Amino acid sequence: MAKLANNRQAEQARSWWARAVGFLRPSHRHSVFSATLLLMASTFLSRIIGLVRVKYIAWLFGSGMQADALTASFVLPDMISYFLVGGAASISFVTILTRYRESGREDDGNRSLSVILNTMYLVLGGAILVAEVAAPYWVHWWFAGFDAPKAALTVKLTRLLLPAQLFFFAGGVFGSVLLVRKQFSVQAVTPLIYGSGTIVGGMLLFKHMGASSLAIGTVAGAFLGPFLLNWIFAHRAGARYQFLLDFEDEGLREWVKLSLPLMIGVSLVTFDNWFISHFASGTNGAVALMNYAKQLFTAPTSMLAQAAGAASMPFFASLWTQNKRFEFATGVADSVSRVASLGLLASSGMIALGRPLIALIFIGGKFSAADAGLCSAYFTVFSLTLFLWGAQSIYARAFYAAGKTMEPAVIGTIITVFSFPVYAALYHSMGVMGLAVASNIGITLQTISVAILLHQRHMVSLASLDFDELGRCLLAGVVAGGAVWTAAWATMRGASALHLSLNSRPLNGAILVVGSLLWTLLTGWVLEKSGSALPRVVLRRLKLI
Repeated sequence: MAKLANNRQAEQARSWWARAVGFLRPSHRHSVFSATLLLMASTFLSRIIGLVRVKYIAWLFGSGMQADALTASFVLPDMISYFLVGGAASISFVTILTRYRESGREDDGNRSLSVILNTMYLVLGGAILVAEVAAPYWVHWWFAGFDAPKAALTVKLTRLLLPAQLFFFAGGVFGSVLLVRKQFSVQAVTPLIYGSGTIVGGMLLFKHMGASSLAIGTVAGAFLGPFLLNWIFAHRAGARYQFLLDFEDEGLREWVKLSLPLMIGVSLVTFDNWFISHFASGTNGAVALMNYAKQLFTAPTSMLAQAAGAASMPFFASLWTQNKRFEFATGVADSVSRVASLGLLASSGMIALGRPLIALIFIGGKFSAADAGLCSAYFTVFSLTLFLWGAQSIYARAFYAAGKTMEPAVIGTIITVFSFPVYAALYHSMGVMGLAVASNIGITLQTISVAILLHQRHMVSLASLDFDELGRCLLAGVVAGGAVWTAAWATMRGASALHLSLNSRPLNGAILVVGSLLWTLLTGWVLEKSGSALPRVVLRRLKLI
């Protein structure tokens, strides 16, 4: 009997391992849930690498000149990509390739892929050459608060980073080939390679090149991850690149039609960071500190929203293409409800434990305790609207999946234009903290507007949202977050009375561990008592019950 039991356990172990290997195989076809789970795990690892990257930069530069310049140097390359590619190369291309695949015209899809890639390489390449020349003038205008040495370093780093946009665009196009086939494993790996590039570049070249080493590592990561890996596996999946130029190509015209509204329209989701860096340039160190806070804030945002959105996009597009309007509407509403509910819970934990978290992660090297205090304050304000960032990400992808990009682009442009004076007014009245408040106001308007627009177009009803579950999660977040924040505050006051350093790693680590455990227990208890199905669903999905 013992031998039989051992054999059964061995078979189960082999079966589990086989499923895991199959789950990670690049050609594996995923469901919505498995894709979301894979991309959430990837995003978690990517954000761990991202936090190591941010920690490395903070340790090297703190909130000094080089930190501000490095953060600012990403803005112009990102703007060029946004306005010339529409910020959504893979999103709009998934919609096109889905239609070709559903109608059995994959050869035409391959041809359009080549035409779009070649055409946009000419456009994007030309724009990058112009930007290389115009970078000094642009930096002087957008970062008017920078002094001459900081502006000069920003120009140098900007010029180094600009070519990476070519790799991102091509990678997005090739990656869409895999997304249409419901193959997400490569998408899970590429951000890990990209995020590691900055760190490796700095470790190998910093002594010889200073801040430039991090920029060179970033470009190398963009080539090896987003571009090269996607190209290799897209080729294996059947994509065939050709050097073709045909401005009459059906796929090119459709791509331009879908992407043009995204190119000429603007969205506060993207402009938020640009507005913050523009105004914060008038305060030394603020560009870097706001970026550190935003990077830490976007970690759960990416896990909750971007992973779920990227996984759901091909399925939403397929449902819309097959004219399954009810399934499309309920799928989007369910995704929004889940992401927003989890966002409310995550916000409470982030607010309650933000100060010890930032102290534990960032303090060291040139990053001081004073920097940690300011950074944690910005982080707390950003965290209030985590659930809205998640919801709007799903709503936006609902429009893209349906091939409707003009309306969200128009409403996004209106909100962004309206928000600019809000950022300016709050910065002048409240200082840098006013920019965080303005960010929250803007994303609130953005999310509400897109949700109402979908409702009015009879695509996704507001009434289909799970308001009961949202209410239960809000209650759990307030109770658990309030209790943990009070306990953490009392602990730090007690430590101060005993003349212990509040920046001690053991102290902050202990507060985080105990606080997280207490938050988890209280959250689960409130959800269970209020009748929420979320705890059991999570445990069942994880096969713990």
